Amino acid sequence: MKIYKIYILFLITLLFVSCGSDKKKTCDYSVSDIDFLANYDSNELDLDYENALSGFTIPSINQTESGYFNFNFKLTNNSNKEKEYFYKIYYQNESYKIQECDSKNKAQQAQYVEENFYGSWEDTNIGFKSLGKISPSEFIVLTDSFRIVGNPRNEEKYFFYGENDRWKRNPRVGEYSFMLVIVDEENFEQIPEYIKHINLLKDSANFVSPYYYFLYGEGKDIKNCFVKLEEKALKITAKPNLGGGIYVNHYMFDETIEDLDKYQSCNCNNSSMEEKAHFEQFLHYIDESSRLHNVPVIKDVLNEGFTNEEYNWLSAFYKIEDRITVLPQLAKYPCQTIKSDSVNNKIIICNPASTYGNWQKQNVGVIARHGFVYGKYTVKAKLTSLLNDDNVWNGITNAIWLINQKGRGNETGWNLRRSCNKNGYMKTYWGGRNDERVEKVDYSEIDFEILKTTPYCPRTKTKLTKSDQAMPDKIDSWNIELPENIKKDEGKIAVCCTNWDMACWEPKNFSTGCHKIKYNNKTFYLHRWDNTYRAITLKYLASNKELFGGDYYYYQIDWQPDKIIWRIGPEKDKLYEVGYVDQTVTMVPNNQMTLIITQEFHNTNWWPGSPYGQENIPFPAKDYVGEIYEITIE
Repeated sequence: MKIYKIYILFLITLLFVSCGSDKKKTCDYSVSDIDFLANYDSNELDLDYENALSGFTIPSINQTESGYFNFNFKLTNNSNKEKEYFYKIYYQNESYKIQECDSKNKAQQAQYVEENFYGSWEDTNIGFKSLGKISPSEFIVLTDSFRIVGNPRNEEKYFFYGENDRWKRNPRVGEYSFMLVIVDEENFEQIPEYIKHINLLKDSANFVSPYYYFLYGEGKDIKNCFVKLEEKALKITAKPNLGGGIYVNHYMFDETIEDLDKYQSCNCNNSSMEEKAHFEQFLHYIDESSRLHNVPVIKDVLNEGFTNEEYNWLSAFYKIEDRITVLPQLAKYPCQTIKSDSVNNKIIICNPASTYGNWQKQNVGVIARHGFVYGKYTVKAKLTSLLNDDNVWNGITNAIWLINQKGRGNETGWNLRRSCNKNGYMKTYWGGRNDERVEKVDYSEIDFEILKTTPYCPRTKTKLTKSDQAMPDKIDSWNIELPENIKKDEGKIAVCCTNWDMACWEPKNFSTGCHKIKYNNKTFYLHRWDNTYRAITLKYLASNKELFGGDYYYYQIDWQPDKIIWRIGPEKDKLYEVGYVDQTVTMVPNNQMTLIITQEFHNTNWWPGSPYGQENIPFPAKDYVGEIYEITIE
């Protein structure tokens, strides 16, 4: 902090100036030449991922010389006596905030405002700083610094064995405001301690937002209190490096395998990439509900002309005892099915081909290692095609999804969703309808799942029957045609948009079965199986060739505090909405999540009405390759 005092040698008339935005208030001092980013010449900044596993800092040491933002202002004492003045700077994410004041009572802080991402000095023991004694007609030029960090209130729930794990509440992306507050010595004591020190609770109960306090609450009426709000001071974007390598966690694999590291490289390993890589190899959780009784056939479904007639033959004439009983596989070796291409800055994922005796439908993918709360996640990718020229499905589900971030080891409790105030959440992701209900859970998930299935809504009857009297020489007995409502969309796949709300009944329009919601002059059809079902889903039918026939396609999950919007499109500036939910129909997650991109083999029992059963689709004869070219979170 630097303070320069300059005396004015001539007499000036006592001048009263406006205090902040409230034109009815006046101060006996003036503030001018405010510059919140004195050492940074832009109002946009990309997050620096170096050392970000400990939490992002804005700016980093690579972005300003000191690793801090400098701010300046000039204060002139226009009173007729020597006075002491105090100042403090606050910041807040504006893109993903809950409006500070209650919509019905602006004198009251709105519910959940304490979830907003705001902060001040990194050391919360520092309250307002003194400018010292300033004589009449004297002015001061001040230079100080600050930075935006995770866990800005230094909350204990984000600590682990005494260490402040700032990454557990990372700074949010989007636009930030800065707020400078200055007050004189006579009125300084009116500011409560929980505003001076943002880590303190009011009445041992709740945090109070300094933005609410000074802009809407009691703070706006404090005399001689100057408040300057810069609403769009800085825009933050995250752009993880796809070519920067992939970390693999050996504990996720069978470490008794002697040549476990045979596919590892300088750009995919469990050593040098542990600190550097922005992505990790993702291994699915596979349970018994995924088990397949698959036909013992290997075929290149996408390129060998596999037809509906061939599919129907396999479905009709392979008995259960003749089938291969397997679970979808996971990678046996780290790095075998994923690659980070540092030359072309992309990630490649590959479902490997199967061979006789090595029957496999292997799930593959990557997961980002840095989590955020809210954001507009845009993925540019060329994922594997799903339908062949006969419009038969290859069994792959392309998925782009968010999931709640985990702690270290068995650590829990730091990433819980807000309370469900009506009967609670279903306790576990995997539990049945008789699962216990609890006030809080940590599980959250937002999905794009793209596969061959049918809409549940509007209501349609999809009857796919298998004849028990199938005879090889009577084609009509086994080559069952698809129903007309499926045939008309046979070149299309379903873009399924899902929010896992863990069946919380709190939303006022919580509903089961099919129901509608409107957004942006569009009607979206929502579906939930019953009131214990943990997710709400929308389906949009899109052309397989449009999504997977070109060089790339865009997918966007726009996750906001009160709504989720799913968009797709051929270019980033040509996206269109394919899904929408808001807090009136589902509980929108508010905990920290990470991005996952996968190509996987679902058991189609999860998708009733699907025209193709996974168990009747051959094992792949060739690799199914997907490429990820760009990810932005803004």
